[in-house]
Amino acid sequence: MDAINRYSMIYLRYILVFVILCSSWTSSIFAQINAEQVLRVGRNTLYLEDYVLSIQYFNQVIAAKPTLAQPYFYRAIAKISLDDYQGAEKDASTAIKYNPFITNAYEVRGVARQNLGKLKEAIEDYTTALEQLPENKGILFNKAMAEEELKDYDAAETTYATLLGAYPNYDNGYVGRAKLRLAKGDTISAVADLDKALKLNKNATNAYVLRADIAIQSSRDFKTALDDMNEAIKLQPQYAGFYINRAFLRYNLDDYFGAMADYDYAIQLDPLNTAALFNRGLLRAEVHDNNKAIDDFSKVLDLESDNYKALYNRAILYKEIADYKSSVADLNRVIEAFPSFSGAYFARSENLRMMGDMASAERDYKRSMALAKQPVSDDGNRDENSSSADVVNESQEAVAKRFTSLLTIDNNVGAREEYNTAGIKGRVQDRNVAIEVEPMFTLSYYVTTNEIKEMPYYIKEIDDLNSTRMLRFIVMVTNHEPQLSDEEAIARHFASIEYYNSYIATHQPRAIDYFGRAMDFFTLRNYQAALTDLDRAIELTPDFTLAYMLRAVVKLRNAETERLSGESKTEPGLRDFGAQGAKMLASTVMADIDKVIELSPRMAFAHYNKGNVLVSLGDYTSAISAYTKAIELKADLGEAYYNRGYLYLMLGNKDAGIADLSKAGELGIVPSYNLLKRMTR
Repeated sequence: MDAINRYSMIYLRYILVFVILCSSWTSSIFAQINAEQVLRVGRNTLYLEDYVLSIQYFNQVIAAKPTLAQPYFYRAIAKISLDDYQGAEKDASTAIKYNPFITNAYEVRGVARQNLGKLKEAIEDYTTALEQLPENKGILFNKAMAEEELKDYDAAETTYATLLGAYPNYDNGYVGRAKLRLAKGDTISAVADLDKALKLNKNATNAYVLRADIAIQSSRDFKTALDDMNEAIKLQPQYAGFYINRAFLRYNLDDYFGAMADYDYAIQLDPLNTAALFNRGLLRAEVHDNNKAIDDFSKVLDLESDNYKALYNRAILYKEIADYKSSVADLNRVIEAFPSFSGAYFARSENLRMMGDMASAERDYKRSMALAKQPVSDDGNRDENSSSADVVNESQEAVAKRFTSLLTIDNNVGAREEYNTAGIKGRVQDRNVAIEVEPMFTLSYYVTTNEIKEMPYYIKEIDDLNSTRMLRFIVMVTNHEPQLSDEEAIARHFASIEYYNSYIATHQPRAIDYFGRAMDFFTLRNYQAALTDLDRAIELTPDFTLAYMLRAVVKLRNAETERLSGESKTEPGLRDFGAQGAKMLASTVMADIDKVIELSPRMAFAHYNKGNVLVSLGDYTSAISAYTKAIELKADLGEAYYNRGYLYLMLGNKDAGIADLSKAGELGIVPSYNLLKRMTR
């Protein structure tokens, strides 16, 4: 069961509390008291489950003391909590490198490796940790789980015996051993262990779930299984998988309305759950609610484009509503993947007959009859229940296809926190966010800050400009401009424009004055006026680097505004303007960005923006080169790591993509963890 397979993550909370509260080696005295203070704040933040923010504190300590083991160790815990197992493994290894006597670091690395499918290495880490902590409950439990997953059942049985000998009242230990014994085919002993676990703890959710599974598999006792699933749902009412399981049980007990209600609620809890969508589609089809069933199967295919079960069922439903052309299109794909599936040929023959293509229909019918006499081959078969270890070895094409399917997901339903910490605290990877590149950087008088990024990025050219005090407001750089809704602030910018109008009319024109007025126009979203002023500023001062930088962004915004007749997007895509229009716009925007690079070749943000323009044009290889250059110039530019990782995944390079996303998350780019989870689950 899915819930059982998450033991290592369930135990993670124990690791976190144990390590933070009980580690004895963290009392070392550092040479600098501020490093100790920052580490302490980071530990406290980690304990409060503010993982992304805690990473920022540990980054500070690492920057000050790069050979100190503790911050790497704690950062590894935070990364595990965010499902960044690759990053956690790397940090734990670094901690061990600098201090091989940190027993807990082996434990944390073992958990990371276990979640990465590196079971042998995980067991080695647990064994090393047990040399110093031979009766550690959590380490023994995780080791036994890893041994069972590796199918070393005898070793797992021995480890469970040690665990339960030391902790005879440990209910999770009995649940884990029950799962082991079930894998060995010993159902009676498995049930005995589950009964023991529930006797010790009536709130042992996993025991109810596993006992329900045994009732289904061994005796088809759906009523008893339903009673156990009801108890599990009482204990964990927000877990979608339990409702899917209960819906299956209700269906087998002829409670169609109850099953449908459970599928609906599961999808409400997890809109991306393909199992719930697929099963609801089947149930809707059974009651002849064909159009809604087609919608469900279409959603499944948006998420998993190669889900041939959904494709076949949708094809059958298209046939039911007389959409023969769509049905044939779906069946063509099914037959291409499963050329020995007689049912697909028969269904296609029926569609072709209804479309009047009698010759093709006859060929398909004869083919289906011939195949019906033979066993179905495995051609094109996809195992939909592949393990995480299989996912690691998927092809570049499969990675790219799965990543592309995620691009359609944009579901931000649900309550949000009211403060500026919304979206950065807790398990941020569990939040559904749109998957898109981080937008271009632009100049702005306003930036959005939070606990992760309290100060805007530094650019020398901006600092030099602000130092002249020739502008009426302080210029900053951002790629997430806040919406200007303060009436007083808006009035200040209109007044500033009036000031510039009067000054320019009565004084010798200066580039800085046109630039200042352009900034006001840009802030008020008057892109055409901003563009005119920037043209004039550059005409007066041809080496005005920041004017070129701003003009590139203004050109894109102005073109997008004109195209949408007043509507707005965060990051316009050049391909939206048609081939010729996109080429012309890209040429003029790129000319400005290239000029910025010519005048300030070490400005990382210019290379980053160039990468974004190249992404909009579909030139992903060149975009990766641009992001790489930006990273070379500014190693802490998290947005560049995120966008490069995004492109690596799009091109099927999973290892490079995950490494970049891990680094981006480490640098405070919160959406990284959501994409990491989606690509590794």
